[in-house]
Amino acid sequence: MRRKNSLKFIFSIIIILLPLVAISSILHNNPYLIYVSIDDSKLYVFKKGILYKSYPISPGKPSTPTPVGTFKIISKDYWGEGFGGRWMGLNVPYGKYGIHGTIYESYIGAHVSKGCVRMLNKDVKELFSYIPIGTTVVISEGIYGEFRNGFRTIYPGDTGEDVMAVQRKLKKLGFYSGSIDGKYGAALEYAVNLYQKKNKLPITNKITPYLLRKMGFYLFE
Repeated sequence: MRRKNSLKFIFSIIIILLPLVAISSILHNNPYLIYVSIDDSKLYVFKKGILYKSYPISPGKPSTPTPVGTFKIISKDYWGEGFGGRWMGLNVPYGKYGIHGTIYESYIGAHVSKGCVRMLNKDVKELFSYIPIGTTVVISEGIYGEFRNGFRTIYPGDTGEDVMAVQRKLKKLGFYSGSIDGKYGAALEYAVNLYQKKNKLPITNKITPYLLRKMGFYLFE
């Protein structure tokens, strides 16, 4: 059932992505768009809105997840063989992440990386050869967008799109004045505590599912 739902979600995402491909082609003369499905451990390349290539990948393990969201390839480099000789960096605001090869090719398909998207070395060399800097990369997991498979408890030091969602929410409510960078640091902790005090909630540095719901977040499929 999960596989069926995952494929249905991928097809719905593809329909959403097609306008992005068209806009990218017009504005940047770039016909490509990359969609990474963490659930299926696959990287899909679209060219002018049509599926062009697909490759198996290894995304991050649960303790070091691959970022989800919409990013850009901002660099291409010939890194060492530990990275398959190829690196395509992404503009993730809260860390250094990219698409690269690996010396652990037998693990491709498993969720084992430190957050980057690992590919077979022959595949990453092929992708590197035709994908230009500036290409849009959409990465998704689960069915709840920035909250992936559901709310988690967020602790100081955590990073992610859900952290950015909290930062945006508290900034809109007037409690947070820091950067929307996806990093749970001191400024966000201070804002969380202000929100808790204002709403007569227990003061804690944990952003729990209960607190997320109190902030007005809901999970929709």
